[in-house]
Amino acid sequence: MPSSPPAEQPVIRVRELVKRFGSQTVLNGIDLEIYPGETMVIMGGSGSGKSTLLRTIIGSHRPNGGDIELFGENICGLGEEPMNEVRKKFGILFQSGALFNSMTLAENVALPLREHTDIDPEIIDIQVKIKLELVGLREHADKYPAQISGGMKKRAGLARALALDPKVLFYDEPSAGLDPVTSAQIDQLIIALTKQLGVTSVVVTHEMDSAFTIADRMAMLDRGRMLTVNTRQWYERLRDTPQDRSENMTQDEQMIRQFLRGDPDGPLAARRSEQGYEQDLFGLTRDRVTRTPSLEPTRG
Repeated sequence: MPSSPPAEQPVIRVRELVKRFGSQTVLNGIDLEIYPGETMVIMGGSGSGKSTLLRTIIGSHRPNGGDIELFGENICGLGEEPMNEVRKKFGILFQSGALFNSMTLAENVALPLREHTDIDPEIIDIQVKIKLELVGLREHADKYPAQISGGMKKRAGLARALALDPKVLFYDEPSAGLDPVTSAQIDQLIIALTKQLGVTSVVVTHEMDSAFTIADRMAMLDRGRMLTVNTRQWYERLRDTPQDRSENMTQDEQMIRQFLRGDPDGPLAARRSEQGYEQDLFGLTRDRVTRTPSLEPTRG
């Protein structure tokens, strides 16, 4: 069952959201509420619609139906100028960091301040140093993106997302392409910034270790529909449910459990089989597709 929502008003409210690309419905009747100061993790497999949901919430995609409220304002149908005013209240960390390669890290972080404020250059320089210090990059301010690692690029992108002191931070696959140690460092940075700055964090990911580390609540998408929104603890109990007790779960709960655990067998795998997935790939029936390694191990 969904968790009881907090008593305060949500900073983001999505109601019956529909998004289509041509004849394909990517989001189908999505409901979601996100509250001040929490970290909401949105997860799902490839093609589930999680990235489309993020881009629709931030106004990059126009919905085909439903409503999206940010900070109490319905953004559906807003013109570009009013939408830009709303965008000043949130920051976005893209998968790649999306830094400008011709600019130093300091110049990248300063760009939103120069574009959207009338702050004196001296104050901008101070703000840039503060934001870079928050992500541990102040000493690298004069470096260019080509001179730093992938994890540092993510942190620099986060510093830029913080430039205008947003109320909400959106993260699109923050751990993508990072090694486990760097990924864990990004997780701890998200937690620290959420606590220190009191921002609301919305994180799109399919990395389960990261999700269970940072989340207050979690939302699971499948084929454009919302399976459930609940607390991290609820998802942990579902993940840890023994196999012999999982048969009493609903179909949706079984799908969520399989996804959380990364199990090869379950309703998600069965659904692919019913669609003839293996037949399309290999020209074989299911009982002829082996689940053993194709190569014998070389170590005894």
